Amino acid sequence: MQQERIHRAVSNDGTEIVGRVEGHGPPLVLVHGAIADGDSEWSAVLPQLAEHFTCYMPSTRGRGLSGHHPDVSREARVADVLAFVESLGEPVGLAGVSGGGMISLGVAARTSAVAALALYEPVVFEAASDERMQVFAQAIDEMTAAAGRGRPDEAIGAFAATIANEQEQAALDADPDSVEEAGRYLDVDIAELREAYRFEGTSPTDPASLRRIEVPVLLLHGAGTPTPWFADGCRFVADHVADAVVRQVPEVGHFGPLMGPELLAPELIDFFEAAYQPV
Repeated sequence: MQQERIHRAVSNDGTEIVGRVEGHGPPLVLVHGAIADGDSEWSAVLPQLAEHFTCYMPSTRGRGLSGHHPDVSREARVADVLAFVESLGEPVGLAGVSGGGMISLGVAARTSAVAALALYEPVVFEAASDERMQVFAQAIDEMTAAAGRGRPDEAIGAFAATIANEQEQAALDADPDSVEEAGRYLDVDIAELREAYRFEGTSPTDPASLRRIEVPVLLLHGAGTPTPWFADGCRFVADHVADAVVRQVPEVGHFGPLMGPELLAPELIDFFEAAYQPV
């Protein structure tokens, strides 16, 4: 029986950050977004990536095997992933989805331990319209109310309705187990989302922070994502980093890593394999 591989690191406030490890090859750290942890976010695309890379799947504080801490701010989560990346002791590929993309940008701006960065529909609040922020605030209120009624399924549904296309919504409706699994982190999700909405500090996607990123950056967005926010966010990042490419992935929406792994995996494999080639 093959022994489970685990990697552990300690964040700057003492919180233990833990991720499972699969595959062989150059190191690739995979960062999850909201209503997920390191395992669930990357479960569909992992088999293809693990054929080419040693894949590390950390969960940020309050999720998965990682420790809990009352501070779930974006600054704390950047510190979590930064500690994990630097604990590996060699340059890594770093990939992030949605909110994990925002966190990954913050990490890449702060360390030389990232060799290349790939993001799928990163959250970029600087690219959000006033209307989008109103939708975001309403979703937080609806999630909080549903959680108070003891209905995590309704809370997750309120969140998904702001980003999912019809096909993705139908898939969620047909898979109550995945919704129940996502509901495990509902308290953490609401706390993180409230902090994100009220945030007034320096963002990981602030232009000054983005300009510190010197490694190659791949920015992907789905052709089937109903809101233009994520495509706008990709272009915003590309406008402020030195070496960026923006590509649209056909057919899939915001849940592309779960619903279109056969489309997303080749993009990531080609990008990171090229990044690991000697100059």
